Amino acid sequence: MSRIAARITSSAPKNYGMYAKAARLPNQRELIHLELGQPAHDTPEHIKAATITALTDGKVHYSDLSGIVPLRTAIAHKLRTFNGIAATADDVLVTNGLTHGSFAAFFAILDPGDEVILLDPHYPQHAGKIELARGRVVSAPLDAERGFSIRADWIEAEVNPRTKAIVLVNPSNPSGRVYGRDELEALAELAIRHDLIVISDEVYEYNVYEGRHTSIASLPGMAERTVSLFAFTKSYAMDGWRIGYATAAPDILSAMLKVTANDVTHVNTFVQYGALAAITGDPLVLRSMVDDERAKRDFLVDALNRMPGVVCPLPQGTIYAFPDIRRTGLDSQTLADRLLEQAGVVVESGAFYGAQGEGYLRICFGSQTLPVIETAVSRLEAFFKSRTTRI
Repeated sequence: MSRIAARITSSAPKNYGMYAKAARLPNQRELIHLELGQPAHDTPEHIKAATITALTDGKVHYSDLSGIVPLRTAIAHKLRTFNGIAATADDVLVTNGLTHGSFAAFFAILDPGDEVILLDPHYPQHAGKIELARGRVVSAPLDAERGFSIRADWIEAEVNPRTKAIVLVNPSNPSGRVYGRDELEALAELAIRHDLIVISDEVYEYNVYEGRHTSIASLPGMAERTVSLFAFTKSYAMDGWRIGYATAAPDILSAMLKVTANDVTHVNTFVQYGALAAITGDPLVLRSMVDDERAKRDFLVDALNRMPGVVCPLPQGTIYAFPDIRRTGLDSQTLADRLLEQAGVVVESGAFYGAQGEGYLRICFGSQTLPVIETAVSRLEAFFKSRTTRI
C-alpha cells in the first residue's frame, strides 16, 4: 500500500518554469528576472500602516471564517460598483490569495473524472489544482490569428457529458488580452446551454490599458454559475500578503467555505485590515501604479518590435508582453534558454502555457523598474543583433 495518496502521485508537480532553471545558475546577481509575475512596486504605505495599527490594536485573534465583516462589506460594494455583480457581505469569501480561492473552488465543485476546460494558452497553475481535486484538464484553443480571441465553437467542440467547468482568465495571462463583451457573451451562452460553471480568474482586473474589463458574472444568467476570483496581489502590489476573495452562488460559496475552514480556518486577521485600507483607499494610488505599468509596457513593446524576428502586439491588459518569435526560426524553449545563458535575461517560454503558446515568449514588464527594463532591452538588442550578424 502506498503511503502517498493517488491525488498526489498522479498529478503533475507545480512547475516554476524558467524561474526554477535560472535559480540553479551561479551568477544570480547578473540575471534580470522578467519571468515571474510579481509586482516591482512596494506595497503602498497606507496599507502597511493600517496593518501595523491592527497589530498594535490587538487584532491578532480568531475572526470570522469568511473574513472580517468590514472587509467583506467593502468588497461587496466594490463588486457592485466596479464589477456589476450584485453582492452583499454574505456573498464574499476572503481567501489566501486567488490561488487559494481557485483551489477551494475546484475542490468544491469537482468529483473524480469531471473535466475542466482551460483556454489555451492558459495559466498553468490552475491545472495542478484541477488534478489534485481528481478532475481532468482539457484544453480548448484560443484563436491566435485574431489576438488569442475566444472562439465559443472551438470550446464547444471539447464539451461532453463529463465537462463540469470552464476556466476564464480575464485579462488573460499570458496573452495580455482583455476579452470583449461579445466574446464573453458567446462564452456565457455556451455555459448556460450546457449547464457549466465558469471559474473566472480576474486578478488583473485593474491592469487594463485598452478596452474595459467586464466580469462575466455581470452578464445575464451568469451570476448563479460563475465563481469570480479576485486578489490584491497585482494591482496593490500585495503578492506576499496572500489575500484575495471570491464570490459565487450561495451553494458553491458554502461549499468553498467548507474547504477553506478546514485547511486554513480563516485568513490572518490583521492582514485583512491592510486589505480593507487598500480597497477603501485613495484610488489615485492604484491609478499611479497602473500608469507606471503602462509606461513600461509601451517602452518594452516598442523595443521588441525593432528586434529582428520579433513581432509584439500591444497587450491590452495584465503585466505581460507576449511577443511572437516564430520568425527567429527557434522554438520558444530554445530561445528562452539562450536568452538566459547568453543575455542573462530570464523570460518564460510560451510553450509553458500550452500548445498554442509555442512560438511566443512571455515577458513580465511589471516585475522590474523602468531602468532595469531598459538594461534588459539593451541585452536583448545585443543578443538579436549578434544572431543577425552570424546569419
